[in-house]
Amino acid sequence: MAIEVEPAVSPYLIVDDAAAAIDFYIAAFGAEELGRVPGPDGRLVNAALRINGSVVMLNDDFPEMTDGKSMTPKALGGTPVSIHLTVTDVDDKFQRAVDAGATVVAPLEDQFWGDRFGVVTDPFGHMWSLGQPIREVSPEEITAAMAAMEQEAP
Repeated sequence: MAIEVEPAVSPYLIVDDAAAAIDFYIAAFGAEELGRVPGPDGRLVNAALRINGSVVMLNDDFPEMTDGKSMTPKALGGTPVSIHLTVTDVDDKFQRAVDAGATVVAPLEDQFWGDRFGVVTDPFGHMWSLGQPIREVSPEEITAAMAAMEQEAP
């Protein structure tokens, strides 16, 4: 019998304490744990969560698999990637993440492109943006707002 495959793009996060990260994501984003695979030493080789309807995978850091280098955002000095959640109750979701231990990077505010939007960093160094569309904005309005912002910049 053939295995049915559903094509997807899933973030795969490396963290310094995968079990604690799972607990955080459950508290912060209402994640549902789909499963975890512990290795012989107790570190998680793989774990899967459902967050906001999508699968997010994660595992503990294994520097011995990457020439002795830690691959967590903290070890690398940050991350250039933000995982975005589009939600229907952004104020509640944003506050829930902060209450669970996330650090605010950009406060939740209404944005020129039509979203109420903010950014947090989780305790493991991964960045999450949360947004809720609150009004429709035309491409022309977005272009005009960006031009106005450029003129205001020092």
